[in-house]
Amino acid sequence: MVSQEQRRRQLAREKFLRQQQRRTSARRKARVRNSVIASALGVVIIGSLALYTTGVLKGDDSKNAGAEVTPSAPAKAKDPCEKPAEGKVKTTTWKKEPELTVDKSAKYTMKLATTCGDIDIALKASAAPHTVNSFDFLAGKGFFDHSKCHRLTTANIYVLQCGDPTGTGTGGPGYTIPDENLKDKSLKNNIYPAGTVAMANTGQKNSGGSQFFLVYQDSQLPPSYTPFGTVSESGMKVLKKIADAGESTGQGDGAPVATVVINKATVTKS
Repeated sequence: MVSQEQRRRQLAREKFLRQQQRRTSARRKARVRNSVIASALGVVIIGSLALYTTGVLKGDDSKNAGAEVTPSAPAKAKDPCEKPAEGKVKTTTWKKEPELTVDKSAKYTMKLATTCGDIDIALKASAAPHTVNSFDFLAGKGFFDHSKCHRLTTANIYVLQCGDPTGTGTGGPGYTIPDENLKDKSLKNNIYPAGTVAMANTGQKNSGGSQFFLVYQDSQLPPSYTPFGTVSESGMKVLKKIADAGESTGQGDGAPVATVVINKATVTKS
């Protein structure tokens, strides 16, 4: 007859084995998920665009297709950002790219007034006129207002992805714009340097829409994502605050812990 103590030990062993099985299964699922993310991110930023058509960066593509993303520790930081301003995201879309009216010889800046602070971006109108023209058009229509930055990547590539009114990684303006400026002098050795603002895409040529990503730390990516702006020094501090709060899944790729909402986006010509 089994004693009470023996029975207790047997139950403890069985509980331990069940826990180990669950952990093994969870790790296996995480590896499969990360492998899918890495190959889609080989589109990123850049995979959600398959950011744009389906959701820098598919808007969602990682640096090496098939590369496994190293999980980060579960985010424990508190939300460092403020509550969003009142208002609703607009759902208007357009059938074709807006007429090219941007002045290539002028200077353009974009300000993202977010719940975490203002992010100022110097735009490259002469090098990426279609992209800057599209952002000027969309910002003027209030397309980005009240939208969430839905993705933060903290492993292998280091980007915050925004520009999808649906917040799912699948939204866009209804049209696509051509790739531009892929030989920008800032892109050396397949590195998108910290401060770069670039377009997310589906992994196909000329598939950018409205989703874009902001690089907060040097990230290795193929030169397939239109670099069209540079974040200011003060804007980089805002990005660091967002990145330091972490992402919500603990896997290195997910929604940011910080509530990053673009209250207002404006493009100014000078």
